[in-house]
Amino acid sequence: MKDVFVANKIQAVLPQITIPPDLGTPENVTTTIVDTSARPQDRTTLRKEIRKSNVILLVYSDHYSYERVALFWMPYFRSLGVNVPVVLCANKSDLTGDGNAAQVVEEEMLPVMAEFREIDSCIRSSAREHRNVNEVFFLCQKAVTHPIAPLFDYKEGDLKPACADALKRIFYLCDKDQDGYLNDQEMHDFQAKSFEKPLLQEDLDSIKLTICKAFPDCDVEKGLNLQAFLYLNRVYAEKGRHETIWIILRKYHYTDSLSLEDSFLHPKFDVPEYASAELSPAGYRFFVDLFLLFDKDSDGGLNDQELAALFAPTPGLPTQWTESSFPSSTVRNDEGYITLQGWLAQWSMTTFLEPKTTLEYLAYLGFEAPNAREPITAALKITKPRKRRRRPGRVERNVVLCYILGAPGAGKSSLLDAFLNRPFDPLYHPTIKPRRVVNSVELHGGKQCYLILEELGELEPAILENQAKLDACDLICYAYDSSDPDSFSHIVDLRKRFPQLDELPAIYTAQKADKDKTTQRSELQPDAYTSSINMATPLHVSVTWSSISELFVGLAEAATNPSTAFPKSEEEPPDRTSLYVALGATTCAALAAFMIWRRSTTSA
Repeated sequence: MKDVFVANKIQAVLPQITIPPDLGTPENVTTTIVDTSARPQDRTTLRKEIRKSNVILLVYSDHYSYERVALFWMPYFRSLGVNVPVVLCANKSDLTGDGNAAQVVEEEMLPVMAEFREIDSCIRSSAREHRNVNEVFFLCQKAVTHPIAPLFDYKEGDLKPACADALKRIFYLCDKDQDGYLNDQEMHDFQAKSFEKPLLQEDLDSIKLTICKAFPDCDVEKGLNLQAFLYLNRVYAEKGRHETIWIILRKYHYTDSLSLEDSFLHPKFDVPEYASAELSPAGYRFFVDLFLLFDKDSDGGLNDQELAALFAPTPGLPTQWTESSFPSSTVRNDEGYITLQGWLAQWSMTTFLEPKTTLEYLAYLGFEAPNAREPITAALKITKPRKRRRRPGRVERNVVLCYILGAPGAGKSSLLDAFLNRPFDPLYHPTIKPRRVVNSVELHGGKQCYLILEELGELEPAILENQAKLDACDLICYAYDSSDPDSFSHIVDLRKRFPQLDELPAIYTAQKADKDKTTQRSELQPDAYTSSINMATPLHVSVTWSSISELFVGLAEAATNPSTAFPKSEEEPPDRTSLYVALGATTCAALAAFMIWRRSTTSA
């Protein structure tokens, strides 16, 4: 308080003191010091203050008070059920001299620390000589801001699993070439990011020397492998330099509980109504680079081992992927491994359906925006809202969703398989749960978009009653089996039961055109029915034909140019917007000419 030793007798319990963050506190935290009394009559107040504390400074000064550390104080703290760090301080060190400092630490402090793991650190001090007084409170602050307990297990003599897992992920993110080593450049980049200062060559040489002594077989010329990286951090913890580990962890967005910050995994990102989310060029670039980096055998596909290595720093595959039977939801090569085309398509679909999932995995996988000041949301972009689907022109979307509706057995699943270039399976497999697939489609003019096809299975009625689901849909593809007389009536019934489907653009397709066409048991035959609502007649297609790809182009074209695929009960009035604009411009020009003429006449 006074920065000088007070020789006079002072009161038994001093009033509470608050140290503001600008007075020598590296972590900029406010520190409140509460003095307590060990007298039995003050035990109630003592218990209350201990339970409120974040750290306990336990001070002794002679043999009697030292003995009470192990016999009374530490068991008493445990009996209260508090789980806070304890800093052990041997005060009045001026009475014992400096010569036996090491002996005091070895004979007094270390045995107690070994018995009670909650003791975070120990220190000798002298209030009379003002020795280590500030350091005592710095240790208390550090015990809270940089606790050792979550990092290191003294009993096992090793890093705790959660800490090791976090450091493994950091190693993965820093190993830019994924060769299993942090080379010199990667070490320099790691140092700059973690500590915001360069790594001196002599410090790097010292680190390598330490690793060589611990692991004689380690090839430090390649760099530090994961084992060496973890060992280095374990040494920091053993030597009481655990604040170094915390600086690293916090720079990589870890909390005190060693979980990633929620604001880092789930940044604010709202998609307005009628708009959608897509990957930005930076997002696509990141996923392209990630794919190429982990395709170790350069075969154009990620096998199971490569995929597992890629997702190592994450909780695993996104839930949506496992529910959609990834990788069967997108493009694979002959060995069944996801291709780059399928990889980008899968992330495009994930971003469209669940942009927050994409942001979460971008955080796990280490996305960094081209501009360091930009947030992680720079990997995504929001499309222009499409409120009026009937307005002529293309919508500004590169990812579109199409529902495939039709009777059971109409060939919807085979259509999805054909979209992914899968061979035709003549065996019928009823679809129970909704199934969606995604692939890229080249539009007329060479522009590429990603088309998501989804069949709804037994949830078809529930989904069609959900307006939010319909708002997210860009196109309806009505599919019927042209060889089954009862197939088309399902579509007619659907449109009667769910009149809201008329608000969506639609295309009609007659599946299984390679089979004999049959008359449909419907009031109107398909061609007459579509003509009655001023729609194009059904497209006759077969998944066994090579021309089936033209259907997918047609679906993508209709989804991106929705005004061409709307059911129309009557002829729409002509759009006179251009006429009104032209008339307005003509009127303004005439008025301006009149004003100029009048001004010139007046001046004359």
